Amino acid sequence: MKILCFIQTLDGNANNNSLESLCAAQEISKNNGAEVHAVVFDKSVADKLSGYQLNSVIYVNNEELNNYNPEYYLKALEMLNNDLNPNLLIFGHSYETRDWVPRLSARLDKAFVSDCTKIIFEPELYFIRPIYQAKLNEKIKLNGQGIVSFQAGSYSSDNISSGSCNVNEVSFDLSLNLTVRPGKRFKDSADGVDLSNAEVIVSIGRGVGKVENIDMVKSLAEKLNAQIGASRPVVDAGWLDHSYQIGSSGQTVSPKLYFSVGISGAIQHLVGMKGAKSIIAINKDPNAPIFEISDYAVLGDIFEILPKLLEEL
Repeated sequence: MKILCFIQTLDGNANNNSLESLCAAQEISKNNGAEVHAVVFDKSVADKLSGYQLNSVIYVNNEELNNYNPEYYLKALEMLNNDLNPNLLIFGHSYETRDWVPRLSARLDKAFVSDCTKIIFEPELYFIRPIYQAKLNEKIKLNGQGIVSFQAGSYSSDNISSGSCNVNEVSFDLSLNLTVRPGKRFKDSADGVDLSNAEVIVSIGRGVGKVENIDMVKSLAEKLNAQIGASRPVVDAGWLDHSYQIGSSGQTVSPKLYFSVGISGAIQHLVGMKGAKSIIAINKDPNAPIFEISDYAVLGDIFEILPKLLEEL
């Protein structure tokens, strides 16, 4: 089996979700001995990737790929696929992936299994993806070839196996009559912060009571050098913009610390943050579902706890 894992980049840095998907590719390789090749359009990132346990890093050196355009990306991967004939193409399930990889699936006539969270071997390879707002899990087997993307937080980029490999440089004729011209880059939140890459998030739930109380939680976020997130009821109430929403109908995050304030933890919210490395939750309901996945569950009134916590910080 041969795997190509695409590493998305921005400003000389690898997208963390892409690195998580590389960890998934390595897991497949450990189980069945598959070749794993990372594909990247940035030379500096290619050099960094050479320090991982891979068969090779493929650096596609084309000026057209310096800025995102789905048509150029599509043609580059199509030509690379035709040259190498991989069994699997693996991606992190980012906004860019959602934009151009379905086009790649149609062009190559390969099935696209998106937003996966897990791999299982029975002993054949299956991919697990949540459906119906994460109420059910779907188990999918690809016959021969396919395309897979992994949800943020499904794997940890900290677990990528180190090693060494060669960087192989290629280039293609990407001459096209463009029909798509991207505008200003999409930003995941109103202040331009990508919550999917935030290391610390303080998330606000309905338990804050009213919009005036959000300032106290924002003070906590400032003390922790954290970004603000929210559950759907807070957004539906108009207290925060939708760009802050975390969950199945918002962003999926995997920070080092997720600090939940007044969030009960409906399944639609949990699916968006359960990949956090450490979870602290404050809630006055002892039966709050979020306590089931929390590393530290604080049972109490946030209006008693937060002022004292802020004072200590």
